[in-house]
Amino acid sequence: MRHDEKPPELRPSHSETSVELTDPRSLRALAHPLRLELMAQLRSHDSLTATQAGVLVGESPGTCSFHLRQLAKWGLVEEAGGGRGRERPWRATAAVTTWSPAQEAEGAGAQQVLTRSVAAWHLARLAAWVDRRPTEPVAWQQAASMVDVALPMTAEELGALNADIRRVLEAWNTKVLERGFARGVRLVQWVHWTHPLPNLEDPRDS
Repeated sequence: MRHDEKPPELRPSHSETSVELTDPRSLRALAHPLRLELMAQLRSHDSLTATQAGVLVGESPGTCSFHLRQLAKWGLVEEAGGGRGRERPWRATAAVTTWSPAQEAEGAGAQQVLTRSVAAWHLARLAAWVDRRPTEPVAWQQAASMVDVALPMTAEELGALNADIRRVLEAWNTKVLERGFARGVRLVQWVHWTHPLPNLEDPRDS
């Protein structure tokens, strides 16, 4: 980015649209840490050129341009109009990417690869925060949290719990997007994982 160039505007997407990946090739195409990071940056900005994206993710404009074109092949990003070559802006086509459990072996394998990549990407971001935390303002250090709870639940109860959490997040999402960016506001990563532990026998049955 040139020193006289205006930084890209940081603004999360207001779109609630989602794109579902069904082709195993599209799943494997997204299962790349740099492409996942590019998707995150594009969803946090109105649009980015390959040069701007390169500054944000620490890669060359040429590398970002290549990966943006690969994402575009599967409808995940698109040209936003204007500019030429590496200076043309790109934008995300949807706010959310989804994929449903596949039955056939090829699709299931591709989903496993993407899911592992997404988990590793989130863990890398968390590790970076842990390393950076001592240098952050005390207020942000205290506001951030890591919570680990193991609960005895049925599958139906777990589904209900996740639905409750989604409703809370949706309400907060509406609230903060209506307010927009102001002094003291930063993007916050909220990652929600729930999964059953290995199916062990109830100790009371022994």
